Amino acid sequence: MDPLPEPEWLRPSKARTAAPASLRVLVAAGVSGLVSAVVLGDGIGANLLLCALAGAIGAGMTALGTGRKIKPWHLAFAATALLLCLVPAISGAGGAVTLALIAAICVGSLTLHGGARWVGVAMGSIGLWTHFMPGVAWGIRALRERRFPAKARAGQVFKAVLVSLVLLLIFGSLFAGADSTVADLLEGLVPSMDVGDVPLRFVFFAAGVSLALGAAHAAAAPRRWDRTRTRAGKERGRLEWAMPLVVMNLLFGTFVVVQLVVLIGGYGSIMRRTGMTPAEYARQGFWQLLWIAVLTLVVVALAKYWAPRSNAGDRRLVKVLLGLLCTLTLIVVGTALVRMSLYMDAFGLTRQRVDVAAVEIWLGLVFLMVLFGAVLSSRRWLPRAVVLSAAVAVALFGLLRTDSLIAEQNVDRHRTAGAHLDVSYLRSLSVDAVPALDRLPDDLRTCALQPIAAELADKPAPPWYAMSRAEARAREILAANPVTWDRGVACQRVGLVEDRREDY
Repeated sequence: MDPLPEPEWLRPSKARTAAPASLRVLVAAGVSGLVSAVVLGDGIGANLLLCALAGAIGAGMTALGTGRKIKPWHLAFAATALLLCLVPAISGAGGAVTLALIAAICVGSLTLHGGARWVGVAMGSIGLWTHFMPGVAWGIRALRERRFPAKARAGQVFKAVLVSLVLLLIFGSLFAGADSTVADLLEGLVPSMDVGDVPLRFVFFAAGVSLALGAAHAAAAPRRWDRTRTRAGKERGRLEWAMPLVVMNLLFGTFVVVQLVVLIGGYGSIMRRTGMTPAEYARQGFWQLLWIAVLTLVVVALAKYWAPRSNAGDRRLVKVLLGLLCTLTLIVVGTALVRMSLYMDAFGLTRQRVDVAAVEIWLGLVFLMVLFGAVLSSRRWLPRAVVLSAAVAVALFGLLRTDSLIAEQNVDRHRTAGAHLDVSYLRSLSVDAVPALDRLPDDLRTCALQPIAAELADKPAPPWYAMSRAEARAREILAANPVTWDRGVACQRVGLVEDRREDY
């Protein structure tokens, strides 16, 4: 049965045939597999960064060997991907770690494929998945065709490694028996492996080799997504195109003027007239303002697609109307952030409040880039800058450990201002929050830390390379000052009510 023909629109992006894999690439893939087999399996932490580095070295050598030019954008994306792989070593929050891993794969894929246009950046971010099977076949074919003339040299290396391992085993055992501190140090540094783990370790080895070969194959023969044909939107007449944008600008301008009047008159006048508290006023319109910013970004994209561009006057009109709309939307984003700040001051931080505030800040940055990129100039850095800013934001989100910030702010508000402490919500935070929750008094501390203490007690401490710094710190704190399980007595004494969380 003949394979299905490739779609016409996809053919221009087809990659050239990859040159045979070099011995260095095959060795790098083998090292990546060995590292994955040894350090993965007990959890993720610094080991993920080690595996990513092993794969990145092989892909980098392949790219240099094929004569590809390493551009600043490639370096920026590669550094960001490695930064994202550092998040599991710092934070113990599952959501932040998962988001960082997804972003790392997408940014790493974009590093290998490149791309400047929107279609190139979008497809390049997911293009790595198409290289795994071809990459393995590419590596196997290279092994079959290689004659390995330096067998004697390989034998010498094997003997040297074998003798070194034997000496390390003998003298390491003797030193461990001579000093318990050295024994503990060696036990933490050397990965532990049981016979029953062999099948799982083999799976990790195969996954590491496949990922490394897939990355190297993408570096050797990237699919040129930027060559994919995309039709330009049909130009609309000035009246048909401009009138909706003029109406939007007038509406946005009216909102901005009202906000300036409120700012000058103070929120007190609004509170007296409506009877609302500042927090209620902030909550009233935050979600609407968030959706306004998101939908405006869609409107700007569609307006650019159908914009008149026949003459200089049309192009000038496009810049003026879209530039004004982006500027007014920036003020709307600022208004939403002010309202969220008021709400956070009144009720404290939660994950969702931090998340949506971070999204608002990123949207403001995107509108700035749209204003200076797509509207005021014709530079092609905008798609890559938007993706890079999103990846950096995800990395910072994980490295700053938002659960720790949430716990610290709520604990400080309770200790200094006597604000209500939602213990039910604090009990749902990750190990990142343990240092802040440890500062709570007696029953509050016991009630807040019991879920985390029970979770850590149920599993043995993983090796240093498979554990985040946040988890290691939490284990140190709970070992120094344990939390006892009292069947919920401490929570009852602090009046815990499970349904007292805010809506967001």
